[in-house]
Amino acid sequence: MWIARKYTSALQRLAAQFPAVVLTGARQVGKTSLVRKTFPDFGYVSLDLPAKAELAEKNPEQFLRENSAPLIIDEIQYAPSLFRQLKILIDQDKRPGRFILTGSQNFLLMQGVSESLAGRCGVIRMYNLSTEEMMGAGLDADDETVLIKGGFPELYARPELEPQLWYSSYLSTYLERDVRNILNVGSLRDFDRFLRACAIRTGQILSYSDLARDVGIAPNTAKQWISVLQASDQIYLLEPYHRNLGKRLIKSPKLYMCDNGLTAFLMGFEDWKGIARHPVIGALWETHVVMQVVKHYSAAARNVPLWYWRTAYGEEVDLLIEKGGRFTALEMKFTEKPDRTDLKGFAALEKMYGEEALIKGYVACRTAGHFPLTQRIEAIPGNSVSDWLE
Repeated sequence: MWIARKYTSALQRLAAQFPAVVLTGARQVGKTSLVRKTFPDFGYVSLDLPAKAELAEKNPEQFLRENSAPLIIDEIQYAPSLFRQLKILIDQDKRPGRFILTGSQNFLLMQGVSESLAGRCGVIRMYNLSTEEMMGAGLDADDETVLIKGGFPELYARPELEPQLWYSSYLSTYLERDVRNILNVGSLRDFDRFLRACAIRTGQILSYSDLARDVGIAPNTAKQWISVLQASDQIYLLEPYHRNLGKRLIKSPKLYMCDNGLTAFLMGFEDWKGIARHPVIGALWETHVVMQVVKHYSAAARNVPLWYWRTAYGEEVDLLIEKGGRFTALEMKFTEKPDRTDLKGFAALEKMYGEEALIKGYVACRTAGHFPLTQRIEAIPGNSVSDWLE
């Protein structure tokens, strides 16, 4: 079953402008399927195969003679030497659309891009299925499904798969392949516990010291491991907004897991009933809606400034989308009928920056349709939040 992805247009647009396009994202989000579907006439080689990776790393010139452009190179981070040879070929022939490169370890991948392909390639970060993509494919995208099953395409393309078994296998592969390759973790068991501790903290302000204490590691180790999770696109860090008022604002980022299904698995939930009656449901809903916004802009290859806002006094808005110094602001509430008590963050934001700073306010909730709460603030369905972003 093919599920159409919103990234196709941006991929084609970048390939028409740059000699190379880099598509990065976590394992199993659908990168390989997307590029092969979008560029069916390109050659294809995967460096997941050790023999191919060894040739590309030790003799990149021969590798590119045997695999000529136009070419898709999958998991290119396994052959860092290949970037330098690609630079030479691109400088000799700058025609657009020659190479499509994918990778699931963003740190290693982008290191090679910045050192060798800066200015020669377009870059897109890919995430798993958005609810918009799921609904467009006629898939079940209700609250229960997206919060317990998540958005990895294979779980929807193959309905016979059991999510619990799939996520267990995914986690083992991630720990063994990506974590071991990015850094030398002394104990994968400790890293597994660290990942589960991050899942419990999704939607919360990140405290390295608290995280390190609970897992039993040093704070510097916690910072290093957070960078690993971020580099492999398992977490998303949302930075705080401030306008030169640092003394009054919280400066730590908020941590969000990128996939709700994996998050629920790491938390130990096996079905919707367990999640629905647990206090963590609000954080899972916030994570889900924030990631829908991230996916919306990422699929269009747009670098739109996203922030959260919180003062030292606890006044907060979950998500700010900045446009020329003004904001579209979103609050996430796991309710079907938000009311005036859910609007305190908007009022605090307007009080600090002025009413003109707020372009529009939304409460992303479980309502089936949209309805006004005030003149400039509406309640909207969280599962279709991307419909309201423009």
